[in-house]
Amino acid sequence: MVEVLILEIEDPGCFWVTVKGCGPYAANEIEYKNMIAEMNQFYNKSCRDMDEIKPLTLEEGQTCVVFSKELKCWCRAVIKSIMSCTDYYLAECFLVDYAKYISVKSKDIRIAVDAFMQIPYRAKQCGLYRTKPVTLHIDFCEDTAKIIPARRWDCAATQYFQSLLKATTEIKAQLCAIEDNKFDVLLYVTIKNEKVCVNDDLVSKSFAHFEEIKEITECPANEESQRSLNVEYPLGLKIAHPPLPFRPVLFQEKMCIYNVSFIFNWIYWILGLELIRKNFLGPNFTESYCWPPIARGCDVLAISHQGNDPLLYIPPVLTFLQSESCYKYLPNRSGPLALILCPGWKKAQLVFELLKTYSRCSRPLHPMLIIVGEKKEEARDIKIHRGCEVIVTTPYSLLRLFEHHSLLFLRLCHLIFDEIEVLFSEASEQVFTLLDCYRKAITIEERLYSPHQIVAVGTCWNKHLAHLLKEFMKDPYVVITAMEEASIYGNVQQVVQLCLNNERIAVLLRILDLTPNHVEKMLIFTSTRNEAEMVHQVTVYNSVYSVKIHKESEFNFENALQHWTKKCTSGSRVVLVLTDDCMQSLGITDATCVIHFSFPSSPRIFGWRLQNMSDNFDNGAWVDQESKARSILLLTENDACHALGVLRYLEHAETEIPRELHDFTARVLEAEEEKKFARPLCTYLKTLGICKNRRVCADRHHINVQTDMTDKIIATPGCVTILPLHIINATNYFGRIIDKQKDQYAILAEEINDYFKNPGNKVCVERVERLALYALYEEALFHRVQVVEVSPNKEEKLFSNVTIKYVDEGRISQVESHQLLQLPARFQCLPPQAVEFIVCSVKPIDNEIEWNPRVTSHIYHKIKGNPHEAKVVLTLGNTIWVDPMVITRLSNLKTSVNEYNVRSEILSMGLGTDNPEHIEQLQKLCRHVKVPAHEKNLGYSIQMLELSCLFAYRENHGCTLICFLKLCFNSLYFRFYPEIKWFQNKETVTVKVKITSIADYKCEFSKEKVVFSAFSGDKSYLADMELHQPILAEKSVCVIKDKEAVIVLAKEERELWCKLLKNKNLHVSLDFEHWEDFEDKGPFPVGIKKLHYAHVVTEWMDSSEDSETESDD
Repeated sequence: MVEVLILEIEDPGCFWVTVKGCGPYAANEIEYKNMIAEMNQFYNKSCRDMDEIKPLTLEEGQTCVVFSKELKCWCRAVIKSIMSCTDYYLAECFLVDYAKYISVKSKDIRIAVDAFMQIPYRAKQCGLYRTKPVTLHIDFCEDTAKIIPARRWDCAATQYFQSLLKATTEIKAQLCAIEDNKFDVLLYVTIKNEKVCVNDDLVSKSFAHFEEIKEITECPANEESQRSLNVEYPLGLKIAHPPLPFRPVLFQEKMCIYNVSFIFNWIYWILGLELIRKNFLGPNFTESYCWPPIARGCDVLAISHQGNDPLLYIPPVLTFLQSESCYKYLPNRSGPLALILCPGWKKAQLVFELLKTYSRCSRPLHPMLIIVGEKKEEARDIKIHRGCEVIVTTPYSLLRLFEHHSLLFLRLCHLIFDEIEVLFSEASEQVFTLLDCYRKAITIEERLYSPHQIVAVGTCWNKHLAHLLKEFMKDPYVVITAMEEASIYGNVQQVVQLCLNNERIAVLLRILDLTPNHVEKMLIFTSTRNEAEMVHQVTVYNSVYSVKIHKESEFNFENALQHWTKKCTSGSRVVLVLTDDCMQSLGITDATCVIHFSFPSSPRIFGWRLQNMSDNFDNGAWVDQESKARSILLLTENDACHALGVLRYLEHAETEIPRELHDFTARVLEAEEEKKFARPLCTYLKTLGICKNRRVCADRHHINVQTDMTDKIIATPGCVTILPLHIINATNYFGRIIDKQKDQYAILAEEINDYFKNPGNKVCVERVERLALYALYEEALFHRVQVVEVSPNKEEKLFSNVTIKYVDEGRISQVESHQLLQLPARFQCLPPQAVEFIVCSVKPIDNEIEWNPRVTSHIYHKIKGNPHEAKVVLTLGNTIWVDPMVITRLSNLKTSVNEYNVRSEILSMGLGTDNPEHIEQLQKLCRHVKVPAHEKNLGYSIQMLELSCLFAYRENHGCTLICFLKLCFNSLYFRFYPEIKWFQNKETVTVKVKITSIADYKCEFSKEKVVFSAFSGDKSYLADMELHQPILAEKSVCVIKDKEAVIVLAKEERELWCKLLKNKNLHVSLDFEHWEDFEDKGPFPVGIKKLHYAHVVTEWMDSSEDSETESDD
């Protein structure tokens, strides 16, 4: 509702207003005054050169500029009538900004300059909505008098209307409809602090009557498709029904619908206020065709490039739900009237928010968003709110809910599928199960007179949609505005011919050599005039009669259409060679074959070309029959960049794909991946082990040795203590690795905070530099931060915003540059401590790729800022995969107890499930490391490799350089920690490393450390053991057996070891079968077998010689 100012009144059916305030129809007074001033200045100065701005001719309806003596200024006007006088012409002009009529001589009329016509007219013509005049009819024969509808307003009604408007202190109008640039409004006036609806007041006083809106049906088969309807609607709504060939494909046997303006007025009547708040500019092309049948309760299937927009169905569905009388035959109990099924929780959340927004203007619907996990108790405990009439959910959640709420479908009338192609690809079985349940619920006798509606919207065709149309929809409206998808629905045969660019003519002639079985109407599309001329000459030279047409050709369109529409005998062919810019002018729809001699410049052009065959699309794709239409695409080396798109389209159309295209696109995909080597590793690949949208994903999906395999080893296989600080989702965090013996970051943080306690050290940064390190005070602590982005042209501004990264926590934020402090160089020496942690082998349920916020929130509150013990499974670059990740506490028995396991916590919520392929996929990725072609210098990696062992292996086994490099990278960046068992006697400690089929190994001894590395097949193993007690390195030996390596360590002192390693390692355990029985009791269980150092060495040395394996000693 907007406030208006009355400018002129003719009668209640025609008066002019100007809109006050702000809004789509409000006049901007400042802009308007500036325009009037500029216009007066221009026309006053141009009086000397009148001939240049004087119109040559005058006609009714012409826009012009005239001078008003009353207003004393130049005004925009429209000529209403022209009268001939003795020696001049007199024009009656309507001033469009003041709603006044004036008479002007023709010589005083000026041309309207475009610059002064940009601002909309200030005066808006209005009429009272559905309020029509009446008159008193007297029948002298029957001696009766009664009030009947009249064609004109009488004087009494007009005078009363004027008196109401004069007495008011405020006038407001609610826009209801627009017809022929006339606004139909509900007019409200405030008289003596009482608001009165003028429409109702005129009717109550018998000055008018309300006009009933009747349903108007029309069959557009003969009319709508042949004309262009351009109707303006509220808020600048513009419903465009374009002429051929750019109309949507409407597959419907019975196409009688309501008058379009009535449907849109009805929708706006219900949701108008919220549409105004959202600055809704009007329904788009697809909505113009979908809203009317959905608002009438019809079954609708809509495929469009905008098919993922919920506004395609929300406004008309909400409008239909306002008709409470339609549901009076339903059982009188609680239950939803509409179910909206979305492909995931994220889309469901978006739809739910839109429903809450747009349902504010309607009757209370109490919508609910229901996402149910795999816990049965959760589904059982869910209560449907009383009065809830709309539920938004997913197919999986709905089935779990339906198990415990069997009456859920009792009142259900509207079943809506959002992004139907995704639903069918991810959960086709669940969708059809729900459709069966819905069909059973509505076929009972009690539901005979209740609405039954299925609405499915999506962006592309899916093979399951044919079954949906045939089995579950009744007389559906199929609206497809994406022509390439309409061709798949219409069973168009898609053929791709791969050839060289200079072979296109030969391929075209081979196609034309085939004799058709029926009349074939063929269009050959070229991109340029020269190509059209060339193709035409070749066809004529080869005795194929054809007609060429392009914008510069002498052959006119009428003759081309006559040639196209002439009757031909069976087996003959009509060929038309044309360019893309001629399609709209010709308006052809009955072609049987389209040859894309030139590759279409865009998917839209491709769809427009296919539109020329729309009359031959099969109306009912569920019927197996021979295709009547054929599309032949010539793909050359010049179109290599489009090969992937062509392959995706052919796969989507489920048509035969040439083997050459498969091979070619495989090479293109590999080249595309090579271009992504500078991009970060795909997030979904890291967290789930797979990326569903790999072809369109912008991140890389291969290991990059420069970034993923650096010389910085942040964690070795084994257990580490981690501190999660920044939680991204349930399994992905950033934090630090804590060194329990000497935490360098803790020391640094203490020094930084002590340094900045001195106020003189807090020096603000004068000029912020990108990638530089600074200090930031936040939450009583000073943090090291790195500037990652500086707004352009703002380096000198003190209060400009900069994007920073907390290098020791991993989070990114924005701060004002004046908050940054200079950080001394000594505090920058320690490398960034932030590490990315990923809990592996768990993923969201229901084929989701995003974690539900409930899980993330639960894990966030449990783990943030709490130290956890984690086992490192894999390390790549700055990312560590861990499993398990636990928090422990110490009991009174001096043993640690796991308080919780993060992975188990996720699974216990019912919103996560096992993902055993996660690590397998990552291991597979590491085994297929790709070295980029530009990588010339591998020195930084070779320094880290055990070169002597690796080169010896290459020489002994004769592997190629590529195999050798692969071995190097696998050995360095993906090493397994072997299983280790140990036992001891008074003099020695025996360590057994369980590795089968050891191909090569190396064992290095030092006083407090033993490093053992080996290869087995394509796997590399590394055991870096920091010993609990010192040893005699020169007397320690290592021998190899078939299934294990035995390391015998000579003790420096004859005493009992309570453990083997300084730090706990899950891979190391006691070997109780060989434990030595000491006289002095120790803390461990005692075995019965005794082994002596000399015997052990002799035994294993003999075994080693038998197996032809030499000791490293």
